[in-house]
Amino acid sequence: MKDLNNKVAVVTGAGSGIGRALALALAERGCRLAVSDVNKEGLAETVKALKGSEVKSYYLDVSDRDAIYAHAEAVNKDFGQVNLVINNAGVALSATVREMTDDDFKWVMDIDFWGVAHGTRAFLPHLIASGDGHVVNISSVFGLIGVPKQSAYNAAKFAVRGFTESLRQEMQLENQPVSVSCVHPGGIRTNIANAARMGKSENADAQRKGFDKLAMTTPEKAAQIIVKGILKDESRILVGPDAWGIEAINRLLGSAYQPLVARFSRKNLYV
Repeated sequence: MKDLNNKVAVVTGAGSGIGRALALALAERGCRLAVSDVNKEGLAETVKALKGSEVKSYYLDVSDRDAIYAHAEAVNKDFGQVNLVINNAGVALSATVREMTDDDFKWVMDIDFWGVAHGTRAFLPHLIASGDGHVVNISSVFGLIGVPKQSAYNAAKFAVRGFTESLRQEMQLENQPVSVSCVHPGGIRTNIANAARMGKSENADAQRKGFDKLAMTTPEKAAQIIVKGILKDESRILVGPDAWGIEAINRLLGSAYQPLVARFSRKNLYV
């Protein structure tokens, strides 16, 4: 996909953060947009910001499999085709393995993994039919390394990475007209930390302030990097200098990265 002009792009979680920034960046390149979110107010603000572009908004809870499949059919019917799907919607949880509840664990997995998996599978036939398709799944740097108190989030984001990298190879081996990219953002200045669920013993204010200090990249910059990665057909899109650093540490040290993360976590996460 060398040109985004007049392509139909689907963006989930478009009511704020990276999702909204992506919708705006894609509109600038001439995309026709199908944007969705569970937050109706945030979604309406995104649509307002996209004034002048061809856009249609949809209420969508990505934890609902049937809703995702219905959404794929609706978008294809409304626009006549689908070229680009960005499975971006996500949530966060800070809690230890011992402390997190089954409900919280399921909440993260249903949105951060199954929302991506179902979003990919529901739209894949339409992307193939378009003759020029691209799947973009948002993982995280936590899909590259394990971090204390992030076991559920790690599980979802590692799963997204494996699922996406496998799909890319399948599309190539089957000579399908669909490319696939996995995105690994570092700290992005979004509202995900403020909306995160916390374990009972967590100091929520301290955790959120800590995240804010580590957020090195704006959503707008993240969107620019992702769009460039799509146009270059990159299999792995790293977003932010921290993402590049973590990827390098993981590649160079292998599992020996863990003592470094433990040292950092003892100082910054166990507060």
